[in-house]
Amino acid sequence: MYKHILIPTDGSELSKSAIQHGVALAKATKAKVTSLTVITPGQLFALEPEIVSETMDDYRKHLVSFATKCLDQVKAEALAQDVSCDVMYVENDHPYQAIIDAATNQHCDLIVMASHGRRGLSAVVLGSETVKVLTHSTVPVLVYR
Repeated sequence: MYKHILIPTDGSELSKSAIQHGVALAKATKAKVTSLTVITPGQLFALEPEIVSETMDDYRKHLVSFATKCLDQVKAEALAQDVSCDVMYVENDHPYQAIIDAATNQHCDLIVMASHGRRGLSAVVLGSETVKVLTHSTVPVLVYR
């Protein structure tokens, strides 16, 4: 059925549940897993430079550390279920596009991701990376809620 499942993660509790489901699905279908965390490059600026206490390098180190922590959760779940797992993080201003690109470049045949279930005005204002992936991806997407 599935041979290669992409599991994007943002470290949230709901994302952890999607990880468990995605890895269990991979085990059941004998698929391998690639997990992805997208970090967005930041812009530090201030009218008075001495106000900024963190450099861009420091900020990037924090992001990489966060990504590593997120991906370690997936590695641990995959190891516990004896599922082959690769992990990666990428920098992109548009996480949904990074997810779609990773699925395409890694030749994944399914994306398993969480939806935070925002509704109403918050969904319109905040947008949803999941909805954007659903809208633009040619790879099938399983949304975990």
